[in-house]
Parts: sequence; C-alpha cells; structure tokens
Amino acid sequence: MFLRIDKLQVEMPLPKEPDPSAAAAVNELMGGRFGEMTTLNTYMYQSFNFRQRQKLRPFYALIANIATEELGHIELVGAAVNGLLHGAEPEGDITKGDATFAHMFSHAAGAGPNFHINGPHGVMATNALGQPWRGDYIFNSGNLVLDLLHNFFLENGARTAKLRVYEMTKNPAARRMLGYLFTRGGVHAHAYALALEKLTGVDMKKMLPIPNIEGIEIPESQPFLAEGMHRRLYRFSPDDFSEIGAIWQGEALDGSGPLEVTDGPPTGGPQYEAEGVASAFIPDYKPEEILEIAQKLYTKAT
Repeated sequence: MFLRIDKLQVEMPLPKEPDPSAAAAVNELMGGRFGEMTTLNTYMYQSFNFRQRQKLRPFYALIANIATEELGHIELVGAAVNGLLHGAEPEGDITKGDATFAHMFSHAAGAGPNFHINGPHGVMATNALGQPWRGDYIFNSGNLVLDLLHNFFLENGARTAKLRVYEMTKNPAARRMLGYLFTRGGVHAHAYALALEKLTGVDMKKMLPIPNIEGIEIPESQPFLAEGMHRRLYRFSPDDFSEIGAIWQGEALDGSGPLEVTDGPPTGGPQYEAEGVASAFIPDYKPEEILEIAQKLYTKAT
C-alpha cells in the first residue's frame, strides 16, 4: 500500500509564461520509452512478481522502495508540464468563429495540439509526439540479475533522454525539474550497480555516469549535489525496506562522502494552484455552479 503526501518532491517555480513547445519536449519524460511511467511500472511490476521476498529481502526492498520514489517522479514531471502550460489564454471569441487556441497549441511540435484537443491543458501519458505510453515498455523477466541489469540500463537510458530534453529548452522551471531528476536518477543507477556487484562481483559503477557528463557540469544539478542528494537513498516507508542499507553503502561516486539511507521522503515543496480555463471548458465554460458546490463541500469537511 502507499501513503500519499500532497507535496512535490522538490519545490518548483511556476513559469512566468506558457511554453507549449517546452511542455511537449518534457512530456517525453512522462510517457516515452525511457520516461517515468516506464521506470515506475517496471520496478512496480518487478516488486509485484518478486519471488522469495524474505530470502532475497535486500534486493526486493531496493526495487520496491525505488518504485515508490518513482511515483513522486511522475508527479514532478506532471507538475513541470502543467506549469509550462499554465496561463495559456485564448485569443478571440469562439462564438464569432475564432480559432481561439490555435496561436498557442497548433505551432507546438508533437504533443502540442494534444494538450488542447484531447487533454486538460496538462500532462498526458504520451511521449513528445503525442503517442500513448505502452505497457510493453515494462521489463520483468523474473530473473533477478537480468531484471537488475535492465534497471541499470533503464536508468541510464532515462538520463540520456533527460539530457537531450535539457538541450531543447532553456525554461528555468523545466530545467530545475531536470536538475533534480538527473541527481535522483544517478542515485538509482548507482544503487542498481551496487546490487549487481553484490550478486555477481562485477563493478558496474565503473561505467557511470552514462552519458559521460558529470552532474556538477549541469548548473541546475549543482544545488542538489551541494545538499548531498546524490549520496542519499530515501526510504519511503515508516517501518519497511530498512534492508536497502545492506546494498546502499560505500562512498559516493564523486568522492564527496559516504552513502546514507534517509528515513522518510524529501522535504519537498507545494503543488501548483492552477486557475480554470473556462474558454477551454476546464472545468467548464461556465464553472460558477461547480465552484459553488465544491465550496459547500469544503465548508462541511472543515
């Protein structure tokens, strides 16, 4: 089971103006082949199907715990896309035949039109082209070494995708999210390398980082590295998964200090508060009645 906290894993600035092209690029990190939907579901299904959990507890705990962090990562990518679409306003009047959102979404490559035609001016489970995420991106063989090896590959593939998205946008909100995920994805790749080393004796961490660019070279990663987030594996449970400490031990790859398990989630930051877009029927063209009903429910609950 899962405990949900109504915060983002890291504080995110709200973009000053909408940027649908950047949103389309970032959406690749949600529903692309190496997006957060793939990492989340791969680790989740591996944890569902794990055999001999008690006998192989440290490895099960590692996969299950990282899967839980990935839930927060899809939320963070979702917030980044939503922030990049925040403030998209119509031009003209639909009742006079104007194409009120064409100026905003028709020129955004790939997923851009999808945000308006089929979506809520928010993140969707698609890649940058607007193609839906696929369940067969999940890899779960049941062979522990093979699954861990795939997870190591998956984290490095995801890091490559993030770096390429980084090269496509200068939006500071998108880049802050990317800087955080570079750091946390590096932790996961390192953790799977250590797990493989425990099982096989092969020092997989000698291949890191993939691609061969150090986190310190990415300006938006530097604050998170300074906080030591690259040395920290969060334990997303009040009582379980303490066995990850048997794998997550040793020195950070950059020699900055020892690896550590931190109980509980990151401090995080608030969710965005997005206004309605009545002209796009979000939540509807005339939302006054919906707002009135919601306010009555809120009053009764407090």
